Amino acid sequence: MPDQLCLSLWLREFDEQTMLERFGELLRLFPFSALRPGITALRIYAIEFTEPGVLEQMFAGDVDVETVIELAEEFPEPDCAYLVEGWWDLWRLDAEGNWKLSSSPVTLTCFGPEFENDVGEHVRLELGAEERFMPMPGVPQSGRKAHSNLQSIVRLSREIEEKAPLERQSLWSESGEDFAERLMELADEAE
Repeated sequence: MPDQLCLSLWLREFDEQTMLERFGELLRLFPFSALRPGITALRIYAIEFTEPGVLEQMFAGDVDVETVIELAEEFPEPDCAYLVEGWWDLWRLDAEGNWKLSSSPVTLTCFGPEFENDVGEHVRLELGAEERFMPMPGVPQSGRKAHSNLQSIVRLSREIEEKAPLERQSLWSESGEDFAERLMELADEAE
């Protein structure tokens, strides 16, 4: 399975009383897919992810953020994690070798202050396989499409900076490698 590209967020005034309000604000900012229903599921875990979930709600049609947050508010515990699964639109290469703007899976997770979390962020956005954001050597237009996908992250990041009480953010890959450094290496190889 390819490594995920993640955006971690640390927010000001984030505690047990404000965590779901802050998460709702971020969900409203996120550019969910226009091509298919954006939010598909809400999962809530207590203490750690190895424990059975306390709630799993799937959504068949388009659901609004308010409905998702209302469900999450039934479990307002500091040791819970709230996962919202959905879709956002990215450029992808289809089976015929054509580039198409298509729905790609995304997971947005809000970590309660007492939930076991290896990175320690308040909110994590798993934005998709990192290969969707990097040029593919020898594939026509891959540099432009990867750049467009990266621009989606940049726009989202800037909007979060402008509208959310952000302390800091970090874009990283599950591989643990410096994502920006890997992009620079690929750009050098392409020249």
